[in-house]
Amino acid sequence: MTKWEKLPVYMQNEAVRPYFEGLKRKVFTRFLKRTFDIFASGTFILLLSPVMLFVAIWIKLDSKGPVFYKSIRVTQNGKDFKILKFRTMVVDADKKGSLITVSGDDRITRVGKKIRHSRLDEIPQLFNIFIGQMSFVGTRPEVRRYVDAYTPEMYATLLLKAGVTSKASIAFRDEDEKMAALTSSGLSVDEAYINHILPEKMKYNLEYTRNFNLFSDIITCVKTVI
Repeated sequence: MTKWEKLPVYMQNEAVRPYFEGLKRKVFTRFLKRTFDIFASGTFILLLSPVMLFVAIWIKLDSKGPVFYKSIRVTQNGKDFKILKFRTMVVDADKKGSLITVSGDDRITRVGKKIRHSRLDEIPQLFNIFIGQMSFVGTRPEVRRYVDAYTPEMYATLLLKAGVTSKASIAFRDEDEKMAALTSSGLSVDEAYINHILPEKMKYNLEYTRNFNLFSDIITCVKTVI
């Protein structure tokens, strides 16, 4: 675990300190979490390789553009990394609209709608997990502009690796619909996300950072599949 004085300056605040001290004591739990991530992601990469090949071909037949979508996100200790997903939107979608999708977003392709609904677009993140950029469970990685909008306490969620799933992800599995309702009331996408969605998600993420353990990770993974 990174020493306190080597964390980004914006993370070295008194709201983050209790979370840091708590996690520092969980040496064996952090070791088990990383061990689980390596073996589980490696196993799933092998088992799901036929599925990934099928989805890749499906995407290529459906629309022009690359199979994978790469986006710069923020993970542990405020580091940038490229998150890997199957492409579900038209090429250059980021330049044609907001960074957040809402229900009925016309940038989403036909195949994209199907694989987003079943979360198949997230499978390539197994590679992010295997090389140590992400974990199976943890705060979903945000783009830098939304991390810059964090409160001092929210930075505590960057003490652990970003995750593919979390309690917040389960609770906000209908986030697109929530965003659509907020934007239809006159809010901009950024206003709706930063002022309404993000604070609620962070309640779950901060609770996870405070009390994290491998058993709760496994329960969260099971609930995600269900």
